[in-house]
Amino acid sequence: MNDTEWLGPKELAAEFGVPVTTVYQWNSKRTGPRAARIGRHVRYRRGDVEAWVERQYAADAPSPAA
Repeated sequence: MNDTEWLGPKELAAEFGVPVTTVYQWNSKRTGPRAARIGRHVRYRRGDVEAWVERQYAADAPSPAA
């Protein structure tokens, strides 16, 4: 994992195949990967994006049978 790589909203949208407006909605609803504001720009650390993806898998996993 390259935790020092930063992605902009356009790169993040392209990576997931979603419109950039979706990425901005994730920011406003705080449902997407953790974002950092650097000056006037929003950036996403690669490690935070990967951790967010893993949490999406965990949220969809079925509960173990009791």
